[in-house]
Amino acid sequence: MKIGLFTDGLMHLSFEDALRTAAELGVQAVEIGTGNFSPAPHCDLSRLLASEASRRSFLDTITSHGLHLSALNCSGNPLHPNMRVAQQAAEVTRKTLQLAGLLGVERVVCMSGCPGTPGGGQHPNWVVAAWPEDFVELLEWQWLERVIPFWSEMTEVAGNHGVRKLCFELHPGMCVYNPSSFRRLRESVGPAVAANLDPSHFFFQGMDPLAVIRVLGGDIGHVHAKDARIDLHNLSVQGSLDLQPGKPVRDLVWAYRTLGYGHGEDFWANFVSALRAIGYDGVLSIEHEDPLMDAEEAIARAVDLLNKTVFFKPPSTVPGAPPAF
Repeated sequence: MKIGLFTDGLMHLSFEDALRTAAELGVQAVEIGTGNFSPAPHCDLSRLLASEASRRSFLDTITSHGLHLSALNCSGNPLHPNMRVAQQAAEVTRKTLQLAGLLGVERVVCMSGCPGTPGGGQHPNWVVAAWPEDFVELLEWQWLERVIPFWSEMTEVAGNHGVRKLCFELHPGMCVYNPSSFRRLRESVGPAVAANLDPSHFFFQGMDPLAVIRVLGGDIGHVHAKDARIDLHNLSVQGSLDLQPGKPVRDLVWAYRTLGYGHGEDFWANFVSALRAIGYDGVLSIEHEDPLMDAEEAIARAVDLLNKTVFFKPPSTVPGAPPAF
């Protein structure tokens, strides 16, 4: 396994400075945002697509700091009911897949997106209730008319460019947000569909990340290392579906936190062990979104915790012991 970093966490730094800082903090691999939800602080997508020299310089700059490019990230909403938004997100997705192929990157992190309703509208409609029955009808329309057709096309594009895995982040607000919705997409679209496992999105939904790892198994293609803290007082008053946009952390039911500030070292040791048990030997990419901490301080502490828990070497063979996976 390797400790990675989604460099959007250092978006206040230039590309060169972000890489230097990452390497100094002990990071081994980087994940780079190309657009959509990411402001793409370290990637000029059009320039890299247009120039082989720019691509060579991009990769050389990464490797010169002793780092490895683990994935590109184009997470967005290409299914948005506003056609201008959808087309822009879809274009970034296509270009990212093309760039990944040119850079030799086999994994692209993305989100499924969320459509609206038949007949138009300007806002996505995330269905999470089976009653009244209208919601079920809407959900089927979203999947059959929007989700499956778009991602079937994108997996073909990915294959044409040598991208092995489209790693979908299971994210609230998107059609793919838990194991069952992920399974539906994979079974409908094909084996290029993998999961980008981010445990921070599971905690407030009442999901156990360790159980999710066991269920998804070898379909996990990439991992985000991000924590979340549940405020039990606020949870007991408002419930897990509480929406508090713009409220301070003290008033929230949950908030993203740096590793160790939502769940302790024991949890992360078990998390890494669960990944090893299903054969995952890839990158754990730190994603900094902690509203209470400085980015570099947060990343340093996350690296410190992962250094105590991540397995950097393959398991030894122990006579009489069961196989690792």
